[in-house]
Amino acid sequence: MTKLNDLYDHYGQSPWIDNIRRDWLNDGTLANLVNDGVRGVTSNPSIFAKAFATSSAYDELVAASTQRDPEALFEELAVADVRDACDVTKSVFEESRRAFAAKRRRYLDGFVSLEVSPRLARDTAGTIAAASRLNDLVARPNVMIKIPATLEGLPAITEALTRGINVNVTLIFSLERYEQVLNAWLAGLEGAANDGRDLSAIASVASFFVSRVDVAIDALLDDGDARRGRSANAQVAAAYALYRSTIDSPRAQNLLAQGAQVQRPLWASTSTKNPTYDELLYVDTIVADETVNTMPDATLQAALHRGEFSQSALRDELSTRNLADELALLAPTVSLAGVTTQLEIDGVRAFVDAYDELLATVASKMHTA
Repeated sequence: MTKLNDLYDHYGQSPWIDNIRRDWLNDGTLANLVNDGVRGVTSNPSIFAKAFATSSAYDELVAASTQRDPEALFEELAVADVRDACDVTKSVFEESRRAFAAKRRRYLDGFVSLEVSPRLARDTAGTIAAASRLNDLVARPNVMIKIPATLEGLPAITEALTRGINVNVTLIFSLERYEQVLNAWLAGLEGAANDGRDLSAIASVASFFVSRVDVAIDALLDDGDARRGRSANAQVAAAYALYRSTIDSPRAQNLLAQGAQVQRPLWASTSTKNPTYDELLYVDTIVADETVNTMPDATLQAALHRGEFSQSALRDELSTRNLADELALLAPTVSLAGVTTQLEIDGVRAFVDAYDELLATVASKMHTA
């Protein structure tokens, strides 16, 4: 029994790893992480860019491919990585199916996420087409397609779910947008039900970004201000309260009665960016039932070896509300709405930049293959 097993078994939170690499698939690293209690995998353009730039594991695959377009080649390699990772996490997926069928849990686990091109973040039709294509290419029941929670992404989320595609909604920074995501999820499942689909087979998570909120708000506060390093987790608490109230609503309960899974909140960007903060600030404090925390390598290892999950501020309704209430204590000069709006703009731009960098790296490998 590891701490990650304990996180899931006793606290109801699923630890996922925010990384995917071909060498991890080849040498058994991912399989070992699953044995340690990891229950899912997420990826994004930045992660793939780093993997391609720092690993030689893709060189032979590049040389063997007949693709001549860098973007098409990247998609081919990324699909292969995600498909193979899905096979590694299949045991978790199957175990969670049994727990779901026995009504011990209201969701499935063991998913691997693959993101649509970030260039499509403002393109609804393009996102829907890409989500369908990638889902078909991976062809595994435990793949999740990541779609950004931009205004243009919201109808794409609904349509993908209506088509029976598992969706990881990414780049959520604000409570307002999270509420819109929950509504998009509900509408998608309602559409799927109207089409006669099996709701129990449609999974979704909503990736709420954490640490970047503190980075942005801390910059607006004076050094030594007691509110520094508090806003991100306070917003997480408010998001979790919103999740609980939405799931308890008649609209959601009607879908659950038809066999639907819940759409769990997923805490993303949970490594600390300020070196003076504890490396588990965005882990130990925000442990909650029916949530996911997707952690980068170092944060996951810290949680595995010294996580103190009983310290969570989300352990009950009162402590959750008390933490969420701290958002009202922000200085009048700090606009949370302004900060989170800019974070979404910056997040989309950062993923586009990482994607461009990734394609340049793939192109360079093609030329030297």
